[in-house]
Amino acid sequence: MAKTLNIALAGLGTVGTGVIRLLTENADLITRRAGRPIKITAVTARDRSKDRGIDLSVYDWEDDMSALAARDDVDIVVELVGGSDGPALTLARGSFAGGKSFVTANKAMVAHHGLSLAKSAEEAGLSFKYEAAVAGGIPVIKGLREGAAANAIERVYGILNGTCNYILSTMEKTGRGFDDVLAEAQQLGYAEADPGFDIDGVDAAHKLSILSSLAFGAEIDFDAVEQTGIRKILAADIAQADTLGYRIRLIGIGEIDRKSGDARLFQRVHPYLVPLSNPLAHVSGSTNAVVAEGNFSGRLLFQGAGAGDGPTASAVVADIIDIARGEIGPAFSMPVASLDAMDKAESGHRMSKAYLRFEVSDQPGVLAEITAAMRDANVSIESLIQKGRNKDGAVLVAMVTHKGPEANITASLEALKGSKSLAGDPMVIHILGA
Repeated sequence: MAKTLNIALAGLGTVGTGVIRLLTENADLITRRAGRPIKITAVTARDRSKDRGIDLSVYDWEDDMSALAARDDVDIVVELVGGSDGPALTLARGSFAGGKSFVTANKAMVAHHGLSLAKSAEEAGLSFKYEAAVAGGIPVIKGLREGAAANAIERVYGILNGTCNYILSTMEKTGRGFDDVLAEAQQLGYAEADPGFDIDGVDAAHKLSILSSLAFGAEIDFDAVEQTGIRKILAADIAQADTLGYRIRLIGIGEIDRKSGDARLFQRVHPYLVPLSNPLAHVSGSTNAVVAEGNFSGRLLFQGAGAGDGPTASAVVADIIDIARGEIGPAFSMPVASLDAMDKAESGHRMSKAYLRFEVSDQPGVLAEITAAMRDANVSIESLIQKGRNKDGAVLVAMVTHKGPEANITASLEALKGSKSLAGDPMVIHILGA
């Protein structure tokens, strides 16, 4: 049997301790599958004295995280600290410089610095792996990089944030409002004390930019992802979607746009009305799901736990096993030099149907003002619903448009800006596949 593969582990939160438990409890199985023993030699975390429920005395402790990359008895550095820059990035760069392969669950760092790190790994002949950075324990990175490698991926989309999906599906089941369900999600540990990273779509945008690179052979472009979160979703929107035969889900979608004459990359994270016929409409709780559409494979669905110590630790250890087997392939399916620098595709010419919701004052002429703005912008209304007053005294007006350019909807809402008839900003929810 080949010699032992030695691991250094930075970060001992729920995922880090999960990695230790997994490597311990499944040691024999992992050794047989990896073809060699895998051993943790050194660890580090912010607080050495914290009781984590596991015995850390069998490992060397490094107070300086960057020291892990300089140890002679380490083959792979595993980073589970988080953050796009700072110590995590320093450790990643130091690992490649020190001749160590690198495994991470840090989607923010991969989204912002993945290309430069992948280039460093290639130049050093080392592995850079990040399966756990997208969709937790779902092997979607491996699926795109290996299983669908022969396919031209036409579109990749899905539910990429478990916190948002828990909130939306709970609102759906209970009829409760957003703020109430968010507070519950925070109590249960699904949402952070400061939930903005999740509910404003940033987390999902990080993951989408990574998936887009893998799917389309493009350089990662996180800044080009259009982001809209779920803060403004009302219980009334959930109920109206159900009446229309849809579910509201926060969807990340990436695809190549050729309508402008050259290939541009479209990336968006946005609440969508998902038809009940689509499997994503039935994904509930904190589950993630990703759909990739290949020109030969057809539609591929990856679904499972998107977070948690067990699933995420499983993905981390799967990467370690691949490295133990000698797998050093390029981090983004092809060498960095082969990735395309694609321009951002604008959304204005995209053809879709949309759900529009307005909160308006209860007075004559309001509906006429809204429909006039729609008419002048060439937006055709398929259906319109007016509800009674909400707790603030405003009336809810919701409509579904016929299929048309998104730029027309933008123009109609621009025309209504500053209207004294509107009690709040309108909500636009595009309809998936329409």
